[in-house]
Amino acid sequence: MRVVSLLPSATEIVASLGGMEHLVGVTHACDHPAVVDSRVRVTRTAIDDRAASGVIDAQVREITERGAPLYTLHDDRIRALHPDLILTQALCEVCAVMEDDVRALAARLDPVPRVITLSATSLDGVLDDIRTVGTAIDLSDEAEEFLAGARARMEAVHATLKAARAPRPRVAVIEWGDPLYAAGHWVPEMVRRAGGIDVLAKPGAHSVIVDLEAVRAADPEVIVIAPCGFDLARAVAEGERLLAQPEWAWAADRRVFAVDANAFASRPGPRLVDGIEVFARLFNPSLFTPVDPVHAQALRGQLP
Repeated sequence: MRVVSLLPSATEIVASLGGMEHLVGVTHACDHPAVVDSRVRVTRTAIDDRAASGVIDAQVREITERGAPLYTLHDDRIRALHPDLILTQALCEVCAVMEDDVRALAARLDPVPRVITLSATSLDGVLDDIRTVGTAIDLSDEAEEFLAGARARMEAVHATLKAARAPRPRVAVIEWGDPLYAAGHWVPEMVRRAGGIDVLAKPGAHSVIVDLEAVRAADPEVIVIAPCGFDLARAVAEGERLLAQPEWAWAADRRVFAVDANAFASRPGPRLVDGIEVFARLFNPSLFTPVDPVHAQALRGQLP
């Protein structure tokens, strides 16, 4: 089985099931696990994804308005890899290659590879996608074992919170800083499973632009800065930039944390379970072991 993954979460799913031997091609953005560096990169982006959030947003809008692609497939590289299976997505036009472009490319290959589209908008959907990938690469048993472990870990968090009758803090998760976005899709469910109440978004709904005054009016006790596509260092920088603005002065007495969004929030893959555990440690620190400082950093208040 020769697999090309066209999104980082799919790459992580394959890896979590022990299927790295099948993975021959990955995207320009795939960075976990480290062994992906030895795989062929089969996409490129027109976006300067190391730029400031406002610059990235402007680039996306400009490129989209003139009808140009945000991402491009290296057709020749994919053809040379002779994939049996291509993993793609249909959830976000800004996050990865368009599904239609992938299927058009696949149709031109000989033999034509199977294309599987992952498009989960909920945590259960992500778990279903893991099972789907496991079946496709003949690792169904490994997928079921992973899913059983994931559910056990989430249940352990729930049991700890329930036994302690833990208070549920009001939580706002910021997915982008300029413009301001509230994190949607699976993130509100992660917040709930971690013992919080998401005050900005609804489970399964798309991430949406929010007015800062609406964030303030929602009165969050905990604010999580987790910009989509940012690692911890960039999340910290973005959080510090936001909090330095006078209009954020109201948040001076709130607990504010930056989180490695790439690892724990923005990718619909196996590490969302780790993200629930990270969130739980931030929301009710007395009930759990301390947060690893490479996973999250306190910007206001103290890191548990």
